[in-house]
This record gives sequence, C-alpha cells and structure tokens, in this order.
Amino acid sequence: MKSRLIKHAQILRKNMTDAERLLWSRIRAKQLGAKFRRQQLIGSYVVDFICFNKKLIIELDGGQHYENDKDVQRDNFLKARGYRVLRFWNNEVMRNIEGVLEVIRENVTLPLIPSRQGRGNSGSTSRQGRGK
Repeated sequence: MKSRLIKHAQILRKNMTDAERLLWSRIRAKQLGAKFRRQQLIGSYVVDFICFNKKLIIELDGGQHYENDKDVQRDNFLKARGYRVLRFWNNEVMRNIEGVLEVIRENVTLPLIPSRQGRGNSGSTSRQGRGK
C-alpha cells in the first residue's frame, strides 16, 4: 500500500497541474519564509503542498472537489494530527495568485498550537481564506 502511494506521489510531482506549477513557483525555496514540499504522504493521503515546520497543508482543488465528503474526511484526519489545511480552487490560484499567497503568508506566520493527546489544533480549512 505505502509503496503504491509513494509511486503515486512521484507521478503527481512529475505531472503538476498549471495551478500547482504556478503556486509551486511562488512558494518553493522558502520564498514565503518557510520550506514547502510537494506531493507528500501523510498517513494514507498524498497532500499537494506541506510545510512540516508550520504544520500547514495547502490543497488545490478542481471542480471534482465541490462539496466532496472525502475531502471532509481527509481534512478531519489531517487536523486530528495537528495540521492546518488551506484549500484553494485551481482557478483562484490562476486568477488571483497574490491573494492566495497573502492567505498562505498569514498562515505561515501563525504560531503553532501544541497538540493535546495526539489530537492537535483544530486548524482551518479555507477557500479564499473564508473557512469552509
């Protein structure tokens, strides 16, 4: 199972969407003051972008993610492990990259909330920084 997920993550890294490519060009190499990695495994999930030091995950979504229950389950799993999850629509990244970067920048500067008994902070799942 894990080797299959690793292979899937490698394929995703090689075949980024236009939105992922644009965002990656703006967050890589600590441009926002934090190191991000792309297509990383967390449990049985592959997340789009993650800053391990800040426990921050960024997910970019296409139309297939609209009101998707699997995304809610996934976000709950990640939040239970202390991660904050930010979600942005692909078209939002393409049309308003500066606004997306501002939301990410704000979240990078937030202090970490220590996890309690493995439950972590509640985090926030946002679209355009509004919460889901």
